[in-house]
Amino acid sequence: MQTPGSQSSLHRANLERVVRAVRLAGSLTQAEIARTTGLSAATVSNIVRELKDGGTVEVTDTSAGGRRARSVSLSGDAGIVIGVDFGHTHLRVAVGNLAHQVLAEESEPLDVDASWADGFDRAEALVGRLIAGIEVGLDKVIGVGLGVPGPIDVESGTLGSTAILPGWAGINPRQELSQRLGVPVYVDNDANLGALGELVWGSGRGVKDLAYIKVASGVGAGLVINGQIYRGPGGTAGEIGHITLDESGPVCRCGNRGCLETFAAARYVLPLLQGTHGPELTMERVVELARDGDPGCRRVITDVGRHIGSGVASLCNLLNPSRVVLGGSLAEAGELVLAPIRESVGRYAIPSAARQLSVLTGSLGGRAEVLGALALVLSEMGDSTLLSDHGSGVRAPVVLPSGR
Repeated sequence: MQTPGSQSSLHRANLERVVRAVRLAGSLTQAEIARTTGLSAATVSNIVRELKDGGTVEVTDTSAGGRRARSVSLSGDAGIVIGVDFGHTHLRVAVGNLAHQVLAEESEPLDVDASWADGFDRAEALVGRLIAGIEVGLDKVIGVGLGVPGPIDVESGTLGSTAILPGWAGINPRQELSQRLGVPVYVDNDANLGALGELVWGSGRGVKDLAYIKVASGVGAGLVINGQIYRGPGGTAGEIGHITLDESGPVCRCGNRGCLETFAAARYVLPLLQGTHGPELTMERVVELARDGDPGCRRVITDVGRHIGSGVASLCNLLNPSRVVLGGSLAEAGELVLAPIRESVGRYAIPSAARQLSVLTGSLGGRAEVLGALALVLSEMGDSTLLSDHGSGVRAPVVLPSGR
C-alpha cells in the first residue's frame, strides 16, 4: 500500500507527471520532459526507461537544436480516442491514438437543426464504420470528445439556448452519445474545441493565451488562458458574437440589437450580396469571388473584418491574449479579412495590448473542431488508466462503462 510521502507514492506521482506531459504534448524529448515537469534529467531518463519497458511509451531517435535527442510519445496501441463534431451543416468524426496520430477521419453533410435524434443516429453509424475500418474494438476506446454548435450548461450538461439550436434545447448530448457507444464522453461547444485543436495541432502551438474566433452561421470564440480553456461558471464564456456594436442595429437572434454577429455572421452578411450575386450564394463562394477580385464581395469581407476587429479589440483590452486565430469559412479569405481586423485592433485596443497581439488564420481549416474533440479527451482523461496499480510502467486494462 502506498502512503502519502512514501518513496513509492513519490515514484507513482513522478510517473504520472511524465505521462501527463507526454499525453498533452503528443511527443516530447527527454530534455523537454525535464523542463515541463521540473524533474531532473536522470529521473526522467529512469522513468522513460521504465515506461518503455512496460509498453506505455515509445522512444525514437530525433534531433533538437542540431543535437541528437530521444523523442518520447505514448504507445500507439495504448488506446484510441474518438472526436465527433456537429456543425450546423456537417458531421465530422475522427479516430486517433494517444500518440496524437489521426488514424481515420470522415465527414458528411448534415442539417443539425433538423433532428437531434437523426444526428446521433448518423454519428453512431459513422463511429462504428471508422472503428471497423481500422480493425479495433470499442474496448480500445478510452473516450469520445463531442463538439456541438451551442453553449453547454455546466451544471446540467444540457444545451440551454433555444435560439441557437431550437430542436436540441434540453438535450444532454454527453449522456445521449455515451449511452449509444458505451464509453465515456466529454462535450464542449465548437468554438472551444476549435481553440483546443489549433492550440495542440495548429496555429496556436507554442502559446498559452489565445482566442480562437469562429465565424460561420454564427460568431463564437474559444478562450485559452494559461494553456487551459476558459469556460466561465455557466459555460458561456467566449460569446463574442453578442458584444453590442450598435444599440440601434439589427435585432439579433439572442433578442438584443446590433450584436457583432448581426454584422459578421453568414446569415446576416449573405443577404447583402444575394440581390446581385444570386440567392444560392454561400460564404465560401463570397470568399472565392473576393479572392478573384469581385469588388462587392471584397467590400463586404472588409467590413466584416473591421467589425470582428472591434470585438477582438475588446478581448485585447479585457484579457490581453498573445494570439488570435481566425477559423470558419471566412478564414479562407486570408489577408483580405486579417488586414481590416488588425486595423480595427490598432484603432480600438490599448496600444500595449495591440503590440503584443498576433492575428492569423487557423491552419487546420474545417478540421479544427474535430481535432479539438480528440484533444479534449487527451486533456481530460486520467493518467492512472495508463499505469499499473504498483507504479511500474505496465498499463492497466481500460475499463469502460456498460452501455447499449
